[in-house]
Amino acid sequence: MAMTSEVESAPRTVVVRTVAPDRPWAWLTAGWRDLMANPQIGFFYGAALTVAGWLLALLLLWARSAWAILPASAGFFIVAPLLAAGLYEASRLREQGKPVSFAACMKGFTRNGGQLAFMGVVLLILHLFWVRVAALIFMLMFGINFAPALEDIPLAMLRSPMLLPFLIVGTGAGAILAATAFAISAVSIPMLVDRDVSAIEAVIVSLRAVIANPGAMVFWAGLIVVFTAMAMVPFFLGLALVIPLVGHATWHAYRDLVD
Repeated sequence: MAMTSEVESAPRTVVVRTVAPDRPWAWLTAGWRDLMANPQIGFFYGAALTVAGWLLALLLLWARSAWAILPASAGFFIVAPLLAAGLYEASRLREQGKPVSFAACMKGFTRNGGQLAFMGVVLLILHLFWVRVAALIFMLMFGINFAPALEDIPLAMLRSPMLLPFLIVGTGAGAILAATAFAISAVSIPMLVDRDVSAIEAVIVSLRAVIANPGAMVFWAGLIVVFTAMAMVPFFLGLALVIPLVGHATWHAYRDLVD
């Protein structure tokens, strides 16, 4: 009896599966089914993040920091996986045949709350670091005396010979940070919602999944970037659809990649 108990309490090795490079289409299909099964949940999340995007843009305009709108919006890719914990819970409940409600989805944030909070701090630090890096790149490229009127900033940047270097360097730096955030959170946050594991364990599994499936994960990251960028163009309105779709699909990516 003692031996049985000892075996049951020992941690199991998490198996990471290898999937086909085009597997993200299956995740999106399953995510769409989850969204249509409980549209009130998904579109509430999407609408809330759309409003948050508006408030952020207005705050930066009020602070005369219009240049920061693009970096701050790009930083959304870094923190979004944590904000979707309720969507992961909705997909988990539907998978188990249980009723899905707003109250039930909130348990996605609290079941493993301490470890999710730790991941939130890590992602927030990455986000803040990216904003500071973007500000530094902007000052280095355009100079500290670059201060046109708010309405003239877009035209002044277009006329500047430093616009192309700014875009190249800024995009490169942002891509590195976004790739780091994606690698550590692609699987870890759904795993924290689903299992009683530490954030460090979940991050390690996420990195293993990305390394074991470079084709599928690069394709998946690319789809997320394209969909989210397109959603932000019409005043963030597209986020109301893209965020819940990608959130539900991320749950199915986790279930597909981790045994």
